[in-house]
Amino acid sequence: MTPPISLIPQPQSLRVGKGELHLNTESTISCSGQGALDLGHLLAEYLRPATGFPFPVSEGNNHGTLHLEATALAEADEAGFVDEQYTLTVTASQLCISAPNATGLARGIQTLRQLLPPAILSESIQDSPWVLPQVEIEDSPRFRWRGQHLDVCRHFFTVEEVCNFIDQLALHRFNICHLHLTEDQGWRIEIKKYPRLTEVGSIRESTLIGHEEDRPRKYDNTPYGGFYTQEDIKQIIAFARRRHITLVPEIDMPGHMVAAITAYPELGNFETKTRVRCHWGISQNVLNVEDSTVNFMKDVLDEVMDLFPGHFIHIGGDEAPKFEWSESERAQVRMAELGLKNEDELQSWFIRQMDAHITKAGRRLIGWGEILEGGLAEGAAVMSWRSETSGMEAAEQGHDVVMAPSQRVYFDHYQSEPKADEPLAIHGLTTLEQVYSYEPIPEEMPQNQRHHILGAQGQLWTEYIKTIDDVNYMGYPRICALAEVLWLTPTQKDYSDFTQRLKSHRERLTHLGINACPKP
Repeated sequence: MTPPISLIPQPQSLRVGKGELHLNTESTISCSGQGALDLGHLLAEYLRPATGFPFPVSEGNNHGTLHLEATALAEADEAGFVDEQYTLTVTASQLCISAPNATGLARGIQTLRQLLPPAILSESIQDSPWVLPQVEIEDSPRFRWRGQHLDVCRHFFTVEEVCNFIDQLALHRFNICHLHLTEDQGWRIEIKKYPRLTEVGSIRESTLIGHEEDRPRKYDNTPYGGFYTQEDIKQIIAFARRRHITLVPEIDMPGHMVAAITAYPELGNFETKTRVRCHWGISQNVLNVEDSTVNFMKDVLDEVMDLFPGHFIHIGGDEAPKFEWSESERAQVRMAELGLKNEDELQSWFIRQMDAHITKAGRRLIGWGEILEGGLAEGAAVMSWRSETSGMEAAEQGHDVVMAPSQRVYFDHYQSEPKADEPLAIHGLTTLEQVYSYEPIPEEMPQNQRHHILGAQGQLWTEYIKTIDDVNYMGYPRICALAEVLWLTPTQKDYSDFTQRLKSHRERLTHLGINACPKP
C-alpha cells in the first residue's frame, strides 16, 4: 500500500485513484517533443542511484513506463518567462507527463520524484518498493518569478555545493537562483579583462569572529578566498539549464565595491589605500563616476552577459552611501556637468548607464529598491527588500517588481525562539509560519498594478553562514514554505496541512543530506 501523498509545493489539482504503478528493472523512459529527450536522461540520472534500475531512455514513441511529452516549443512572454504548466497521470501501466514545453516537463519531473518514496533521493541503492500512486495532476505556478538568492561572497561555496543548492531548488519547483557574486568582502567571478579583481579582490586578510555588533571586534587572522573561473560558471549554468532553472547574476554597484576598489584603486573617489573588507556592514567606499569607471563596469557586465544566458542582470544598487560623492570635488563637478540636483540623481545617472548597456545587449536590468531613488530607467525591474514600499512605488510607476522584504523572506534571520539555541544570525526572527503566511501582492495594491508583481524571492546572506551545511540549516524548511507561497493562491494555502506534509518531506531532505532546522 502506498503512503499518503505528500507534495511540496502542493499542486493546483490532485486527484487520487486506487491503483499503483510499480517500477522495476524492466522499466523504461520514452520521450517525444522538443527538449524531452534531455529531460528523459535527467530523469534516469535521478532514479538510477537509489533503485539500481537501468531506466533506458528512448525517443519518438510513447511506450515507456515513464513517458515525457512536450507538445510545443517554449515561447517567452514580455518579461522573459515561459509557460510552466504540466499534467501528470499515473495508471497501472504508465506514468505520463505532458506539457506545452520542456520547462513544464521539468516541473513535472520534480513532482514525479516526490510521488515516489523519500528514499528515491538517496545517492546509494535503497531497499524500498518503488511504487507510484495512481493520480491525475494538473498543475501550474501562480507566480512567474519564484526565486532563491545565495550570497557566495561573504562565504564561498564550491561549484558542487552551488549545483546541489540549485538541484534542491529544482525539487521544490523554483525557477530562479540569484547568485550574489561581488561584495566588499570578496569578488567571486573571474573577469578576464581585469584579472586583479580575483587575483587581489577575492582574498581578504581575515574574517570577523562573532557578531558585527560585538566590541571589541575579533578576527581569525586567516586569509579567506575563493572565486569561480569562467569555466566554473559555465558548469554551474549548464547544470541549472538542464533543470530549467534561470541563474540571475548580481554585480553590485556603485556600493559594496571595496574588493574591486582594492584591486583597481582608480575606481575609488580618493587616493586612499583600501583592503578587501574583513568585517560586515556598510562601507563608505563607493565607485567614482568617471567615464573610465562606467566603462570598466560595462566591460565587467559584457563578460557576465557573455556567460549568463538569462534575461535579467542584477546590478545591486543597494546601500551606496553618498558621503564620498558629497566630499569629492570631482563628483560634484560631474553632477554639475550632467545637470543633476543631488547625489541620489547621480546614482540614478550611474544606474541608467548600466541599464542602457544591458538593454542594448537584449537583456533587462534588475536592482534592489534603492535604484528608485533619483529616478529609474524605463525598462528596469525592482527587487524590493527593505519593505514592500519600494515595490509598490515601482509598480505604480509601471515597473515590474520582485518582492523580497527582509521582514518575511530573509533566511539569514533567526528562525525560532529561544535564539540562544540557534546558530548565530544577523538579527531578527522569521519563523516558518511567518514565511508561509507571506502574500507577495500587498492587499492595498490597486488591481491594475498587480500584474507588475512578477513574484518573490528568499535571501540567504552569508555573513554568519560559513558552510553549505549552515546554508541548508538556515534555508530549510523555510525554503519549502516559500515554494508553496509562490506556487499557490492564498485561498489554496493551509498551514496545518503544510506542516503535516512537511513531516514526510523532512525524510526527503535527510536523504539529500540537508540538515534542516528541526523546529517547529
